[in-house]
Amino acid sequence: MNEFSPPDWAPRVPPGMRVLITGASGGLGSALVQMLLDGSECVIGAHGAGNKPAAEDERIIPLTKTFANEADCVAVVDEFADKAGGVDALVVLSGAIHFSGHWKDMPAKDWEKDIAVNLNQPFYLARAAMAKMTGQETGGRILLTGTESALHGGSAESFPYAIAKRGTECMVQGLAREGAADGILVNGLRFGYIASGFHQRWHKKTEANMKERAQMVPLKRGGKPEEAAALMIYLLSGWAGFITGQMIPLTGGDWL
Repeated sequence: MNEFSPPDWAPRVPPGMRVLITGASGGLGSALVQMLLDGSECVIGAHGAGNKPAAEDERIIPLTKTFANEADCVAVVDEFADKAGGVDALVVLSGAIHFSGHWKDMPAKDWEKDIAVNLNQPFYLARAAMAKMTGQETGGRILLTGTESALHGGSAESFPYAIAKRGTECMVQGLAREGAADGILVNGLRFGYIASGFHQRWHKKTEANMKERAQMVPLKRGGKPEEAAALMIYLLSGWAGFITGQMIPLTGGDWL
């Protein structure tokens, strides 16, 4: 039961949808970009903070500005909207962890960086995108990301990250309430252990660590980036038109 074979079909987003993805060069972002290219006639703003997207296609608008403050976040939304003629969807997958030790030993600058990247930046991006979507006949979609561990106090090594993600859940609800009148749907994905490379990059985990972690999941494996991408595309599709203000878990039964 721990093998994964992708189905021979993919979910679809509406033709012509203009989708801005931050963190598009990471494991989850790359999977989402590729699935959109494979199944949809859309325009993709692929933001990778200095890294170009792995895929090359005329439907992709590469965006590489590094986020240092609110103005940078607004500038990326503005750049994509100018080049694409507007923005219909925002998917925020960007995030980082700046200190690999226990929170007791964490310098204040690293705490503040984690909160800035994982909580402040998603807010600035979402607020800027919502302003573009307000008044559009088609409304808009905003997807933010959380983590299942935030519901359980996080861990000693990722405490500020978990706190930021718990704050993101509040953000999803508040933005969804505000955007409903304009048809702007705001949802989040509460990820468990997804084998996207995140843990190896930010926690320096080894392959042995990852196998041990997978055994803690009832399904005895990590989720695949493609499974996360399929869920995101569903939430961007017309089938999800009555879903807003929700955090959708993707955990393989983790934390049961």
